[in-house]
Order: sequence, then structure tokens, then C-alpha cells
Amino acid sequence: MHPILFDFGPFSLHSYGLAMALAFAASILVAMRRAKERGLGSQFALDLSVLILIFSLVGARATYVFTHLGEYREHPLDAISPIQHTGKIGIEGLILLGGVFAAFVTIWFYARRKGKPYLAVSDLLAPPAVLGIAIGRLGCFFNGCCFGSPTHLPWGVRFPAGSLAAYVFPEQCVHPTQLYETLFTLLIFAFLMLYDRRPRPAGRITGLFLLLYGVGRYANELLRWYETEMVLWRGAGGRFTISQAISLLMIVAGALLVARTLRKVQTEKPA
Repeated sequence: MHPILFDFGPFSLHSYGLAMALAFAASILVAMRRAKERGLGSQFALDLSVLILIFSLVGARATYVFTHLGEYREHPLDAISPIQHTGKIGIEGLILLGGVFAAFVTIWFYARRKGKPYLAVSDLLAPPAVLGIAIGRLGCFFNGCCFGSPTHLPWGVRFPAGSLAAYVFPEQCVHPTQLYETLFTLLIFAFLMLYDRRPRPAGRITGLFLLLYGVGRYANELLRWYETEMVLWRGAGGRFTISQAISLLMIVAGALLVARTLRKVQTEKPA
């Protein structure tokens, strides 16, 4: 665990921030290459990626603030200010799924403005998005956030004293759910890139992204620890979180979209 790589007075280079920067850089490069291959032009992908970078961060931050309003009662400007009331530079607290939703909305508006088919553009960007998630979760691991529940499995991780995981689960190993997500998203990325080597109906890649990532994320959520603010329901049989609810919506949307493309192919076949 290395949440801070370097300190420069009030400015700190966080491993999470570096991972996010690398995630966006890798995603943009892949998106530009895919856009060029599809005749949309690399500049189209670059311009859209910059907008996605901005609005996905806004969406991820807004989702975190909305679900953690109690943290900002005394200092509400900390929710949006890059300079916190403590004098520290930087904003901490993002929820990935909020950023994913904001990204899809951004793609819709941009595709409509440019007169491009929405599903064709989202198909273009789905694999790069999965790659970005995979790299970003490495930042979560080094930051010590998004950890799992206690485990006795040999690959369980014990985070150092002073970390949130050590505070919540003292002297216990936990599931490295961050690395689980990196692993299954890399597999999804590889599958989508290989599957997309042949022409596919518009929306098929987007649907598979939503379906596969939703399933993987929901399964991972069963092993992950969450603060009270993120839990919608808790009972003797377990708990149900906001992220699980969003994951279920992704699964349903992805399944419907894939089914729609399959029906379209069947209707277009000659009798």
C-alpha cells in the first residue's frame, strides 16, 4: 500500500491519481486507434475522450458527495473545491459507477451533436473503458480503498496499520477486491477486443460490456466492505448496496441490448 508517492509541501502525488491518469491515457490511445480503423478519425475519439474525462470525474464525484452528505455538513465547499479546508490540495472520494453513467450520457450528447449513431460510438469506446477501469483499480489497491471482507484464503491481503482496512478489520486479511476487479476487467477487455475483430450489430459490444461488467461487479460486491452510507438494506441474510443496485441495472440493460441485436440479426436474415 503506497497511497502517496511523493510530497511537495501541500501537494501530494497520490498513487490513485497517477493510476487514474494512466487509465485515461491508455483508454484514449486505444479509443483513437479504434476510431481511426472505423473511419471516425482519431481526433473524434480524442475530443470525445476529453469530454468523458471531465464529465465522468464530475459524475463520480457527485455520486460520492450525494451518498456521503454527512461528511460535508461543516465544510460544504470541500465537495467541489480543489483546496480543502485543511489546506490540502486535491479532492478525495469518487464512485466509479457514477462516472460510468456520466460517460454514457456524455457519449449520447456528443454523438447526437456530431450526427453519429450513438450505439456505434458507444461500441467504439466500450473496450477502452474496461481497460481504464482495470488500470484504475490498481490505484485503489495502492491507495488502500475499495477493499474486501475478511478471508482466510492464501491470497488475502493485510493492509498496514493506519489504513482504513486495518482500522475496520484489525489484524485480519481481507479479499483484494481491487485486484479481483482488475483481473476480470482485463479478461472482459481481451474478450471484447477479440470479439469485435469482425463486424457486429450496433449495440452488441456495448450490451456485452454492460452485461459482463455488471455480472463481474455484482459478484465482486458480495466480497467487498462498504461504509453504512452505501448500504441500501442490511439484514440477517446479508446486505444490498447502491453499487449492487446499479450493477443489476447494468446487467438488465446489457441483456436487453444484446437480445435486441440478436433479434435484429434474425429479422434481417433472408427467408
